[in-house]
Amino acid sequence: MNSSLPTEMRASVLHAAGDVRLETRALPAVEPGQVLVKIAAVGVCGSDVHYFHEGRIGSFIVDAPMILGHESAGTIVAVGTGVPADRIGERVSIEPQRACRRCEQCKRGRYNLCPDMEFYATPPIDGAFAEYAVIEADYAFAIPDTMSFEAAALCEPLSVGIWSNQKAGVGPGSAVLIAGAGPIGIIIAQVARAFGATSIIVSDPVAERREVALRFGATEVIDPIAQDIATLNLGVDAFIDASGAEPAIRAGIFAVAPAGSVVLVGMGADDQRLPVSRIQNLELNVTGVFRYANTWPLAIELVSTGAVDLDDLVTSRFDLDGVTDALAAATHPDTLKVIVAPGAGTR
Repeated sequence: MNSSLPTEMRASVLHAAGDVRLETRALPAVEPGQVLVKIAAVGVCGSDVHYFHEGRIGSFIVDAPMILGHESAGTIVAVGTGVPADRIGERVSIEPQRACRRCEQCKRGRYNLCPDMEFYATPPIDGAFAEYAVIEADYAFAIPDTMSFEAAALCEPLSVGIWSNQKAGVGPGSAVLIAGAGPIGIIIAQVARAFGATSIIVSDPVAERREVALRFGATEVIDPIAQDIATLNLGVDAFIDASGAEPAIRAGIFAVAPAGSVVLVGMGADDQRLPVSRIQNLELNVTGVFRYANTWPLAIELVSTGAVDLDDLVTSRFDLDGVTDALAAATHPDTLKVIVAPGAGTR
């Protein structure tokens, strides 16, 4: 370890639902093949908010103190054995996972489905609401000097948008319907545009969010309260749900043309009713999305070329002292992305 580094760091630690504390922790040890990153920016995700309020997500239960935050970026300040020393000083975007690399899913390239995955801010793995974090060296991706740390951190939700569009088969000339104009829905719309979709329809019951969708790539917006999407005969090639709401999912399935794709991204109830006969009769391809795999190089390219705008998604910023406020701000309807900047002043 670099002798000029501190031995301790500040971290925002979740102890139980509603209980986040700013603490001093030992600097993480850097194992062989890993890098230590001084964290510059962390995006607040809906999962962070859910863990804060509920103390769990499905079978993942916070039963010991854990650092939240998995959308992160910063500068490499130390490297483990086997990692070139010239990576120190490199600005990086972090893919916040560590696959086993040995299981059948990993060997088939589906490492996001690795049963032994270690993922930032998923119990018991610590995340990045801290001054420093460690990650496998090949999950720390160099970014150009022109890319902000905030955009680099948001390459994580951008990867969800990339994976969703890839699963949906979106390409030049595609028509796609997206339910939900929250942060992920907006990013999915931007990626669809970057992939060449010519009709990008976004539905959301909130007027302000529909306006945002139009600014970020939507060619048309729909108020699902005022219009029944299931009866509009949209005939889209793909429907991507970023809401998790059963009515939106059912309506979206009725908007898809024969042999089209349905991709479920939003997290809703564990069990929902689907129009199975329509799925069968139209041979619709229905799939889910669980994180992503091999998306970071494309994410960085989309941002660095201006095809996707992540900087303008940031609506508020906080430091480690303000993590509780950041988690609250993320639930506001006029919020897109909240950033926690360790060491920075609250803004």
